[in-house]
Amino acid sequence: MFRRKLTALDYHNPAGFNCKDETEFRNFIVWLEDQKIRHYKIEDRGNLRNIHSSDWPKFFEQYLRDVNCPFKIQDRQEAIDWLLGLAVRLEYGDNAEKYNKDLVPDNTKNADTAAKNAEPLINLDVNNPDFKAGVMALANLLQIQRHDDYLVMLKAIRILVQERLTQDAVAKANQTKEGLPVALDKHILGFDTGDAVLNEAAQILRLLHIEELRELQTKINEAIVAVQAIIADPKTDHRLGKVGR
Repeated sequence: MFRRKLTALDYHNPAGFNCKDETEFRNFIVWLEDQKIRHYKIEDRGNLRNIHSSDWPKFFEQYLRDVNCPFKIQDRQEAIDWLLGLAVRLEYGDNAEKYNKDLVPDNTKNADTAAKNAEPLINLDVNNPDFKAGVMALANLLQIQRHDDYLVMLKAIRILVQERLTQDAVAKANQTKEGLPVALDKHILGFDTGDAVLNEAAQILRLLHIEELRELQTKINEAIVAVQAIIADPKTDHRLGKVGR
């Protein structure tokens, strides 16, 4: 009964959607809020996304109240139909300009398409909630510092992927490091315990500590580079930052 609206919303399985399957139903509600309705801010969708929580029905009931749905969770089919209607209205409102462009002659549309394909990043809508949600999800996954400008965050993600996640970078990181022989007698301890064995153990501990300090400094340098990639962009316009609808 929902196939027509699901198709209009580009749902991935409009013909096979089964609202009686609890897991599928909960995943569908999350998809509907994340992709179409977007009533909550991104950071406020955590409870709704936690589909395995025993409290999920309570959060969904609150969601229905927040979007002013006249149906309760017990009226599942009616509630879904109402939410789909809301999503369709919002989808048209968000994309009215796109639908109006359907009246443009084919040759004009083809030229526009060619231009977009030539330089896709130029046509990114930085205020699109889906774009923001995607960038934020990647940033959280890669543990990249949040920034008001989502394009700056995207640049930082690109830098990290190029430096750490390419096949060459992963292969290099997985290479086994072979230790080099160390002549302890060439390293001055700086004090004497009075026992040759203890002196040797102290020298070893000191060398291990130096190695740890070097690794720490490397990580600090990497963190500085990551932060600079985010904040040192003179073109940043903080007024563009916006979360939610």
